[in-house]
Amino acid sequence: MAKKIVLKLSCVDQRGIVGAVGECIAREGGNITESGQFVDPDNGRFFMRVCFVVSGETTVASFRVAFAGVADRYAMDWNVYDLHAKPRVLIMVSQLGHCLNDLLYRNSTGQLPMELVAIVSNHETFRRRAEHEGIPFHYLPVTPEIKREQEQRLLSLVTELSVDLVILARYMQVLTDELATRLSGRLINIHHSFLPSFKGARPYHQAHSRGVKLIGATAHYVTADLDEGPIIEQDIRRVDHTASADDMVAIGRDTECQVLAKAVKSHLEHRILLNEHRTIVFP
Repeated sequence: MAKKIVLKLSCVDQRGIVGAVGECIAREGGNITESGQFVDPDNGRFFMRVCFVVSGETTVASFRVAFAGVADRYAMDWNVYDLHAKPRVLIMVSQLGHCLNDLLYRNSTGQLPMELVAIVSNHETFRRRAEHEGIPFHYLPVTPEIKREQEQRLLSLVTELSVDLVILARYMQVLTDELATRLSGRLINIHHSFLPSFKGARPYHQAHSRGVKLIGATAHYVTADLDEGPIIEQDIRRVDHTASADDMVAIGRDTECQVLAKAVKSHLEHRILLNEHRTIVFP
């Protein structure tokens, strides 16, 4: 059976990188089916994602050994992934279910290459929804007194279930710096793009009262800097004076669903590389 492998790498830009990568893949019996590369003119770093097919005895592990010499020669930051192995995903949600429901639908129809292993919430609202889908539901209520204790329980779940990615599908709790650091690079959040202008409760109503004409959403990796992690995906919808506050809420939630799904899919397919505080997202 043919195996699909993805190689991601970054290093200081220099001559010969593409040739060395292609030569190694060919030597190991691989046939390249996708290739993307980018050089950042600001810092001189080279980024590349290559998807290739191999057959016979070549595996991710054996290719990793074969490629190590090339990686050392160019001082690469790199990794290799088996595209047939679906990442294990945990979703966190509070009481707004539009992103959760969208992810559940896309998962059930095979649009997202993931294995959904658990749903975690600080409310009981979506327990029946999770059980209907046959997905384990974990209720972890949060108060200031037990916040760190519950985060430790969450981290225990991540370890026990071998979770590769945590999705904050409108999980309305600020995570501690410790948790954000522990899950760095595998924790994705979604929010409306009115920040920092319209903070707190009822942001769409605040925006409506100010005559906002653009509604957007941002998906990003979570860091210790609140809502300032590397951006993965964004989108906007234009509205005019005829849109009510409720119309804007509906448009905003639909946009959030689409943006989050795109960001998650890019992560699951190993299309994202970090470039300092930014992301390189190969199509």
